[in-house]
Amino acid sequence: MDPHPHHHPGHVHPPATVSPSILRLSALERLAAAAMLIAMLWGAVIWAMAS
Repeated sequence: MDPHPHHHPGHVHPPATVSPSILRLSALERLAAAAMLIAMLWGAVIWAMAS
């Protein structure tokens, strides 16, 4: 097992990365994303019916 890596004085930790999450969006942004998804699904249905 590797020991926990220690940083030397003067060296900083690398910046933490934040993974994208739908929970980090505002309510308006979530509604817009849902509306976009619904529009894409309806577009696919209409395109499939027209073909």
